[in-house]
Amino acid sequence: MGLFSRTKKEQKTELVEKTTKQESSVKVTRAKPAVANRPVVKKEFTDAYRILRRPLVTEKSVNLSSLQNQYVFAVASGVTKNEVKKIIQDLYGVKVLRVNILNTQGKKRRLGRHEGFKPGFKKAIVFLPEGEKIEIK
Repeated sequence: MGLFSRTKKEQKTELVEKTTKQESSVKVTRAKPAVANRPVVKKEFTDAYRILRRPLVTEKSVNLSSLQNQYVFAVASGVTKNEVKKIIQDLYGVKVLRVNILNTQGKKRRLGRHEGFKPGFKKAIVFLPEGEKIEIK
C-alpha cells in the first residue's frame, strides 16, 4: 500500500505551493464610470397605432404583468424588437429592458361542415425594470 501514500504526499505539497503563489499576486481593478440614467420622456404624437395592435389581456399575461413586470402586446406582422421598444418608451414613458417577439399560428375552426382558419398574429413580450408600470385599460 505504499503506492497510494506516495501520491497523496505529492498532491499535498503541490497544493501548498499553489496557494502560496496565489497569495503573492495582487489584483488591481478599475472602477467603471457610472452611466447616467436618462429619464424616458413620454411623447404626445407617435406612430404607435401602426405597430401596436392591442394589449393582450389573458390569464397568463395578467400574471406576467403583476408578478414579473412583463407586458404582452399584439403587434403588426413586420415589426422588429427595436421598433417595439422605441414605441413603448414613447407611448407610455417607461424604460424597456428588452423585448421578446413570437409568432402565433392561426388555428383551424369549424362551423358545421365548413372549415376555416383564424388568422395568426405576432406577439411582443415587453420587459420593464422594477418600479416601472404600464396602465392598460
